[in-house]
Amino acid sequence: MKRDAPLRSFIDHKSDMCESDGKLFLNEAFSVIMEEILHKGTDSKEKVCEWKDPDQLRALLDLDLREHGESHEQLLQRVQDVARYSVKTCHPRFFNQLFAGVDYHALTGRLLTETLNTSQYTYEVAPVFVLMEEEVLRKLRSLVGWSEGDGIFCPGGSMSNMYAMNIARYWAFPQVKTQGLWATPRMAIFTSQQSHYSMKKAAAFLGIGTDNIFIVQADESGSMIPEDLEAKIMQDAVPFFVNATAGTTVQGAFDPLNHIADISERNGMWMHIDVTNSVTWNPHKMLLTGLQCSVILFRDTTNLLMHCHSANATYLFQQDKFYDTSLDTGDKSIQCGRKVDCLKLWLMWKAIGTHGLSERVDKAFALARYLVEEMEKRENFKLVCKGHFVNVCFWFIPPSLRGKENSPDYQERLSKVAPVIKERMMKRGTMMVGYQPMDGHVNFFRMVVVSPQLTTKDMDFFLDEIEKLGKDL
Repeated sequence: MKRDAPLRSFIDHKSDMCESDGKLFLNEAFSVIMEEILHKGTDSKEKVCEWKDPDQLRALLDLDLREHGESHEQLLQRVQDVARYSVKTCHPRFFNQLFAGVDYHALTGRLLTETLNTSQYTYEVAPVFVLMEEEVLRKLRSLVGWSEGDGIFCPGGSMSNMYAMNIARYWAFPQVKTQGLWATPRMAIFTSQQSHYSMKKAAAFLGIGTDNIFIVQADESGSMIPEDLEAKIMQDAVPFFVNATAGTTVQGAFDPLNHIADISERNGMWMHIDVTNSVTWNPHKMLLTGLQCSVILFRDTTNLLMHCHSANATYLFQQDKFYDTSLDTGDKSIQCGRKVDCLKLWLMWKAIGTHGLSERVDKAFALARYLVEEMEKRENFKLVCKGHFVNVCFWFIPPSLRGKENSPDYQERLSKVAPVIKERMMKRGTMMVGYQPMDGHVNFFRMVVVSPQLTTKDMDFFLDEIEKLGKDL
C-alpha cells in the first residue's frame, strides 16, 4: 500500500491539472468563438471568408500532428486561425447553400448536445432525448397531416432518403432482409431529372443499381411531368419506389404531389414525399436548426422501421429491463451510436413557437419576391425561370454581351461569366453565391434566401455587388 501511494498521488495530481487546464482553455476558446464567429461573423461589414489558396492555408494552419502537445497560447491561436479562415455561414451575405444564418436557441441546443455527449439509442442513456425525439416527430407528422406514424432523426437528408428507399424495398419484398437481392426481382425507381443526387447514391449503396433509376422529365419550372412518369412505368422491372420533390435543390420546384400519388397508388408503388408513405424533412435548412438536423417521417403504423433495421443486440436492447423497452428506439436505426439531433430543433421551437417558424418562412419568401422584382428592373439580369420558392436562378449579362444573344459564341462566353464573378467575390470576401449549368442551360447563379437576418438592403447590395464584379467582363 505504501509503494502505491506516490503513484496514486502522481496520477491524481495529473488528473486535477488536466481538468483545470482544460476548463480554462474551454472558457477562453469560447470567448474567441463568440467574438470571431458570432460577433464578427454575423456583421455584414466583415468578410464572409478570408480566401487563401490551399498551399497558403496549409502553411498558415500548421496542420502537422506531433508527438508532444502545444502550449495553451498556441492552442488558442489554433482556435483563432480556424475561426478566421473558415467560411462564416452565419454571415448575412452567405447565399451559397440551402442553409445559412444562425439561430441562437438552436445553437444553445447544439452546445448542450455536445457537452452531454450521449447516444440516442436507449432510454437508460438518453432518457430526456428519447422522450423529446418522440414528441418532435409527433409534431412534425401532425404538420404533414398524419395523426399516427413513425420516424427517426437521420444524419442528413441523403441518409433520410436512403432510409425511405430501404423501407420501401422491405415493404415490397420483406425477404430481402434475410435472403438478400437474390430473393428479389429487378426493381425500378422513378425520380425527376431535377431530384437530388442522393437517389443515385441510395440505389448504388442498397445494391439496386443506378441503371434501375428511371429519370422522369421535368417542365421548365423544374417540376416532374406526371405523364412522363406514367409512360416510364412500363419498364422491364418491378416499379416499387417513386421519389417526388417538394423544393428541388437548384430551382426550388415542387412536383405535382397529388397527381404523382394517384399514379403511385394505381401501380402499387411506395411514394416518398406525400401523404402516402414517407417524407424527408430537413430543419437544418430553412428552419435554421444548424447542421445536421434531418428526419424521415413515415405514415406506417406497423413498425416497418424496426422490422427492417433491427438486429436485436442483447447488450443494448435487453427485453427484461425495468422500464418500457419500447422506448429503446435505437434498433430502428441503421447506426449503433446516434447523435442527438432533436434538442436544437425542440429548443428553438420552444423559443419562437410554430408561429415564429412560420413568420421566418414567410419573410424568406417575401425577400425572394423582392429580389426578383428588383432584378427585373435591371437590364444586366435575366431569370432562368420564375420560381415558386426561395431559390432565385439567373444569369448576369455583362455590357459586352448585351444584345448579342444571336451571336454564335454567345452561350460559350456567357458560361464563363458566373465562374469569374464567383472567384472575384470569394477573393474579396464580400459574399458567396453558387452557380451551375443545368439541362442545356450554361452556368447561371442560384441565389438562396433563407437567413432571418436578411433585409431588403442585403438584396440591393447583392445586385449591386454582382454588377460591380462583372461590369468589365
